[in-house]
Parts: sequence; C-alpha cells; structure tokens
Amino acid sequence: MAQSRIHRLDDTVVNQIAAGEVIERPANVVKELVENALDAGADRIEVLTGAGGKSLIRVTDNGSGMDAEDLGLAISRHCTSKIERELDAISTLGFRGEALPSIGSVSRLVIRSRPRAGGEAFEIAVDGGAVSGPRPAAGNPGTMVEVTSLFRTVPARLKFLKSDRAEANAITETVKRIAMSRPGVSFTLAGSDRSTLDLPATGTDSQALIARIAQILGRDFRDNAVALAAEKEDVRIAGFAGLPSFNRASASHQFVYVNGRPVRDRQLSGALRGAYSDMLARDRHAVCAIFIDTDPRLVDVNVHPAKAEVRFRDPGLIRALMISAIRRALAEEGIRASTSAAVAMTTAFRPGSVPGGPPQRASSASTPSVNAPLDFTNGLAESGQSGFAGFTPSAAVAEAPPAQEADLGGHPLGAARAQIHENYIVAQTGDSLVIVDQHAAHERLVFEALKNALAARTLPSQMLLVPDIVDLPVEDVERIVAESETLARFGLEIERFGPGAVAVRATPAMLGEVDAQGLLRDLADDLADGNDALRIRDNIEKVASTMACHGSVRSGRRLRAEEMNALLRQMEATPGSGTCNHGRPTFIELKLSDIERLFGRR
Repeated sequence: MAQSRIHRLDDTVVNQIAAGEVIERPANVVKELVENALDAGADRIEVLTGAGGKSLIRVTDNGSGMDAEDLGLAISRHCTSKIERELDAISTLGFRGEALPSIGSVSRLVIRSRPRAGGEAFEIAVDGGAVSGPRPAAGNPGTMVEVTSLFRTVPARLKFLKSDRAEANAITETVKRIAMSRPGVSFTLAGSDRSTLDLPATGTDSQALIARIAQILGRDFRDNAVALAAEKEDVRIAGFAGLPSFNRASASHQFVYVNGRPVRDRQLSGALRGAYSDMLARDRHAVCAIFIDTDPRLVDVNVHPAKAEVRFRDPGLIRALMISAIRRALAEEGIRASTSAAVAMTTAFRPGSVPGGPPQRASSASTPSVNAPLDFTNGLAESGQSGFAGFTPSAAVAEAPPAQEADLGGHPLGAARAQIHENYIVAQTGDSLVIVDQHAAHERLVFEALKNALAARTLPSQMLLVPDIVDLPVEDVERIVAESETLARFGLEIERFGPGAVAVRATPAMLGEVDAQGLLRDLADDLADGNDALRIRDNIEKVASTMACHGSVRSGRRLRAEEMNALLRQMEATPGSGTCNHGRPTFIELKLSDIERLFGRR
C-alpha cells in the first residue's frame, strides 16, 4: 500500500482532536464555561444541565459580555483576551483559546452575549464545526452559552460516558471546587437531572471564605478545622485543615488551590499525606481547603490540557511550607478532638433511640430485656434499677483531692472520676464530661516520645556482612547517590557501584531485617516523584507506631487514680494527642449543657 502524502487536516478535525484532550466529559465543559465567566468578571453564575450534561449544559453570567466581533473570534482556535505573547505569568483561569471551538466541534453550541458597558446583544452558533452568525438577538448584559447534544459528532466518546447520575455528580463536584475559592460570587446549579445547588455569595470580608467553605463542606467542618497561615519567600498558604479525627474514606473532600485555580496535583496530594502521615490510617483521608498564593512566574499552569495540574519552580519549598503549616496549626490547637463523635454519642443516648436504628417504643415490662433497647427516661429511675441488682460495677473510682477539685477549670481534660470496663477513663471538667480511651491515648504519647528521640540523633545502623548490590537504571542511581548524606542520617549507608548499581553497606537498625533491594527501588521511585527520602521515614514511623502500640497501657488494665490523672496531664501537654496513630479519637467530650438536654433539664 502506497504511503499517503502529508496533508493539512481539516479545521473541524483539528478541533475534534483538541476536544479529545480538553473535553473528556460534560464536567469539563462546565469547568471551561464557568472559568470563562469568572475571567469576564461575573459575580452571578447560573448553570443548568440535562441528562448529566449530555443533552444540555447552559451557563449564564453577568460578566463583561462580548460584541459581535468578539463573538466571531471567541469560537476560533487560539483566540483569547487573556494573554498576549508570554506564558510565564498567567493570572487568569483560561488562556489557551481552545475550549469554545473544541466544544463547538463535538456539539451544537450557541453563544448569546451583550456587553455590560452598553450595546446590543448578538448570537452565534456552531453546529459540529459549522458556524452561523453572529446575528442580532435579545439578551441581558453578560453571556449565555448553551451546549446541546454533546459528543454527537464523536459517538465513540459518547459511549464511554457514565450514567446520567454519575455525570451530574461530576458536574456538581466541579462547580463546588470552583465556587470554593470565589466567596464573592453566587452560583446556582439546577436541572431536570438533579436537585438544585444554591451557593449565595458570602461577601468579601475575612469571614467570607469560611462561610463559603461551610456551604460546601458543611458546618461540621468549620467546627472541626484549624486555620492555616504560613508565608515564606514568595509563597503564602492559607485556608483550613480538618482535625485528624475528622477524616473521610476518600480524598474527594480535599480542596487545594493555586492562585485561585483548583488543582489536583500529585505533589500537593503527597504533601497532604505527609502532613497527616502519623495521624491517619492509610485508608483514611484528611478534609481540607488550602489556598496557595505565589508569583505567577513561579508556577507553570500550562502542563496539562485540562489545566488540572501545575508545576512549581521550587516544589520542595511548597511541600515543606504546606506540611509545616498544617502540623504547626494542629499543634497550636492543643488537645482537641472532633465534635462528630460527641454528636453521635449524644444521639445514641436520646430517649428511646438505638444507635443506627429508628426510635423505639418503651417496653411495658418493669425489667429491661438483655436485647431490648433501654429507654433512658425510665431506665435511670429507681424503679428501673432492679434489673441490674445482680451486677457488680466494673469501675475503678477515683476520688479527687479537695485541691484538685477547685482546679478543674485549669485542665482541659479535667480530673479523673472513674475507669469503666478497664479501658475508659471518665473525667470531669468545669463544664463537661470527658471519656478517654486509655490505650489509644497512651499509644499516641509513646509514639510522640519515640519520634522525638529519633529526631534528636542519627539513627543507628546495622552493618551488612556482605554489601547488597542493587541494580537500578542509571537515572535512579544518580538520584539515590545524590541523597546519600540524607539517607545516612536515617541509618542507610550506600555508595555507587558502577554506572547502574548501588552498594548497600548498612541498613537502619530499627527496621531489623530489611529487603534492601525492594527498599532502594521504592526509594528511587519516591525520589523520581519528588517525594524526597520519605520511604525510609515512613518505614521508621511505622515501626515506631508498632512499638508504641505494644508499649502502651493495654486495654483491660485497671489504673489507680494518680495513673489516670497523670495520663490526662500528659495528653494535655502533647500536641496531636486528640487522635491515636491510626486517626481514631482518643477522647470524647460531652458538654454539660448537652447532658442536661438529654435529661430534659434544658
């Protein structure tokens, strides 16, 4: 078969190819159109969808609008009002001039716009790449963009879309992520395929951002988050990070922005994991809203077709500042656990309720059944105690001395009153009841002590009788050898062994018997991803966590009063002691006012 001559592709095919990179699903269309509205200065944006965006997407804004000449250019490739000649200082959300022509090549696109500064409205249409207009139209100041029959010119792409519900959810997530960083803009998302999402503008003052975050992440987040504030050189970090015990099963509740642009960046995700590395289980994820502001010349946003990833000129600075900002904020917050556990406990104790089930009717029998739910309105009365006459209390009672009685308000965790089931310490503060998981709490204390010991000195090494030779690609050898001094501080001693190999002469003694080849290969992968020498640090902290677990006060051990109070005082003095090493709360606090409501006193 003869080879075809080189020829120029048709403009419509070129736009369809570009659409494959920029427009993967309806949510990408919404993202591009909403970003255009924001770049046009809109403070009110309405999004309407149908069939998950497959049949209809309509975005209406009150931005600056366009005249007839601008409309004609807007649907042409590489026509934009946002940059001139350089890409090294991009401050707008859009800049390539690809979105509208790409969308028009795979759907029917209608744009109606009227300049806010004055003038008539015009409309232009693009149907599968064929342009008609602009023509005079009736319209309010601003712009309306309507996309129908998405991907009808590329049916193969349409087959790969998910269900209407899944695509509608993706659009909702996209709007939320954009809206988070724009508290001064009102957003409305509606349609036949969804319930309406209404995000009114929260203003421009200092409380506007947290109010917008609460709209999206809920008021629980506001009650269980710490404020972030850090600055170094030309980088500023602000926002809010959730308490470790306020976590989720996926990373979908992590919102990170760079100069107001929502991003999903592996380096930033890695920094978040690093900040919470010893506070969360590996299958749990922190909740956060973090805003990074820097000189646009220090970050490249032109590295991904959908502009979802960025590259920093100094990624190490960003990572270090992000980790230190989160850890410092959590440490400064002192002893604090999430309110969600207390809310769940209060709900469980409501009269006639069963955790996880519907309200129950009170039993007419005077003696409660073993399996029957206990109605606390009657169960705590004297007549309801007869069913427990044969039980011996399993509580160690701690009598507080008079001097300590007067000092309850001076200690956040109060004074120990009892130990129940040989695992839970009940303490009293001036205005609350505190329940402490003694094993989880002591596990965190021991772990922190081990970490401090590790930070104070170089870790001891275990020499290998015969050096372990690890074969690696040349580029990985270069990365490993460049970090040899850092690795030696962690007890791993290496040296180059020819162009494509590394000799391991000693391994960290704390790790015991080590698969040096596997460790070095994983370390090389981490270094290639820009994660520094984290593999060794993670392994050591994992070992330290295991040691802390086995060296902690065990469940089932009865404690004396002075031991219980000593544990409470240590918790108050140890940052991060509100959660154990696995992200579980170490204590729950019930306010006296909540307890009084349970008993009908309020």
